Amino acid sequence: MEEFEKSISFDGRDIRLKVGLLAPQAGGSVMIQSGDTAVLVTATRSQARQGIDFLPLTVDYEERLYSAGRIPGGILRREGRPPEKATLTSRLIDRPLRPLFPSWLRDDLQVIAVTLSVDEQVPPDVLAVTGASIATLLAKIPFNGPMAAVRVGLVGDDFVINPTYAEASAGDLDLIVAGSPDGVIMVEAGANQLPEQDIIEAIEFGYEAVQDLIQAQLDLLAELGIEIISEERPEVDTTLETFIRDRATDSIKKILSQFDFTKTERDQALDVVKAEISSSIEELPEEDSIRVAATEDSKALDNTFKAITKKLMRRQIVEDNVRVDGRKLDQVRPVSCQVDILPKRVHGSGLFNRGLTQVLSICTLGTPGDAQNLNDDLQPDQQKHYLHHYNFPPFSVGETKPLRPPGRREIGHGALAERALLPVLPPKNEFPYVLRVVSEVLSSNGSTSMGSVCASTLALMDAGVPISKPVSGAAMGLIKEEDGFRVLTDIQGIEDFLGDMDFKVAGTDTGITALQMDMKISGLSLEIIAQAIHQAKSARLHILEKMLVCIDKPREEMSPFAPRLLTIKIDSDMIGLVIGPGGKTIKGITEETGATIDIQDDGTVTIAAVDENKAKKARLIIQSMTRKLNEGDVYAGRVTRIIPIGAFVEFLPGKEGMIHISQLADYRVGKVEDEVAVGDEVIVKVRELDSKGRINLTRLGIHPEQAAAAREAAANA
Repeated sequence: MEEFEKSISFDGRDIRLKVGLLAPQAGGSVMIQSGDTAVLVTATRSQARQGIDFLPLTVDYEERLYSAGRIPGGILRREGRPPEKATLTSRLIDRPLRPLFPSWLRDDLQVIAVTLSVDEQVPPDVLAVTGASIATLLAKIPFNGPMAAVRVGLVGDDFVINPTYAEASAGDLDLIVAGSPDGVIMVEAGANQLPEQDIIEAIEFGYEAVQDLIQAQLDLLAELGIEIISEERPEVDTTLETFIRDRATDSIKKILSQFDFTKTERDQALDVVKAEISSSIEELPEEDSIRVAATEDSKALDNTFKAITKKLMRRQIVEDNVRVDGRKLDQVRPVSCQVDILPKRVHGSGLFNRGLTQVLSICTLGTPGDAQNLNDDLQPDQQKHYLHHYNFPPFSVGETKPLRPPGRREIGHGALAERALLPVLPPKNEFPYVLRVVSEVLSSNGSTSMGSVCASTLALMDAGVPISKPVSGAAMGLIKEEDGFRVLTDIQGIEDFLGDMDFKVAGTDTGITALQMDMKISGLSLEIIAQAIHQAKSARLHILEKMLVCIDKPREEMSPFAPRLLTIKIDSDMIGLVIGPGGKTIKGITEETGATIDIQDDGTVTIAAVDENKAKKARLIIQSMTRKLNEGDVYAGRVTRIIPIGAFVEFLPGKEGMIHISQLADYRVGKVEDEVAVGDEVIVKVRELDSKGRINLTRLGIHPEQAAAAREAAANA
């Protein structure tokens, strides 16, 4: 393909597309650039592998540190495991892209986005999403696009398209909207307790901008003479499908109408029906076309049975307004909560149950030194003081699988719960703890991410973290047919699997803090989105009411095993004094007191110890070391050593001065030992601070009231 460039004037900023310049052997490639941020996105298609019954789509987002003019750390000096931000961006690209491929497509597809240049103004993630659509179209892969994404920020009272990093962090909204010609297809947002109507208006504002980008892609294809590929589904023999449908439909209908069935009982009943059909097929003659088809495709029975179950369940909801467990469309499953279920060695714990979904969250209070350093990421924030991790073991769904490190799903769910809770956490200057919450999914039957939000709110309050408001969350589903649609509150597993939407909404009683919408269809109208958001509010408030019965405010007392933090501020020019040569001084304080000490560049010192008295002792030592002395100050001290011309006295922790022999008494002293001995307590006054920083003391001219005050201060310390 010949080189081609196109510039799109978009909301006051230019987005530049370069086609045909880079990656000529990829199926399709584009370099999409805004400001000094440039991302290369490629899409490549390979032939289908034998036996694949799903779309094998792989999406990878790669961050290169050269794009920011940096060299990686470590021994190898090259990029290693992708940071969490890169994993989340890969998911961000995948989620609006995947539903737009035809359901019958089985070819291997791979989309790779690589940052080539990054400035501190334009985030690369939404550029990569739009670039994925362009690369897919250029690769002539069957695709129901174009698709595009924008970020919406709130600066003051105004919505802003594709805000800079600074604008997004300063505002109360960080919303990403992706859409196709058929409607909104993906939403991802964090908000500072914004009202539902503000969120709806922001989504509408973003989708209007998305349509401009969609039109720009259509114009680009027209200029290049490329048509959107819309391959038809290959014809297949439906004999086996008809055989299964005729024998399964009535039985599945009956099972789905048994509202008193548990999930296990329903699954077992469906398995029995499927086994009976399998036996019927095996009883057919070997040469029968139905048996031959089932033998050639071992997954045909499973896939067809799932398709029939999906269709019948959806029809039951749309026509009868009844769900498989008998709930109304807007009804939440039974909710129960507990806190303080683990020993107080754990700083805070909360258990949340909604139906068969159960999540246990554990909160740990750490010191500032426990903050996660993000220096290897391309994002501006350098440290994370709130960490939320999500674990999904196989036993939570009754399965056996090898345990693996957290995958994309676990990272994504943890990030969503983290985003939901960030707006209610206390500011660092008021509560300097680093917080880590781990959500353990113990049983899963729909919306474990929102269960994590609820359980984590309980754990934070149980740990005594002064959150401004409790947060709850619910997941909304959708069944959309030609003759109508139904929005479902608090979807369970089968409704998520067989439905069209998974719309997670978290927030307080004031407003929304996070939401995430994923689709399985090619787009959704703003009308349906608005209904889902409003319906989610009722569910959130219902769940929140149940949570507050369990614990209605953060505990006033923390676990006795949680570290106690004391914070003081010292002059920045005193930092070296506290640290000492090679860290000798600060290590000595730590060994003496058992406290952990963190010092920031601005002179903020945070002292942590499980025993508060140890923290206070370390604070006193540091305060004493960094206290500015004035001539005439009086202290109670102890003699530490004697030399012929005087005695050295430690009058503050870490501070020592000398009393010259002439200042020991108001008469002539022959030998220092005649007046004082090592270990003696003496009252001294600062006589002089000389130009070399030495402290000269005296025992002369001290008023009795000054001496009494000095003794009292020493005793209280």
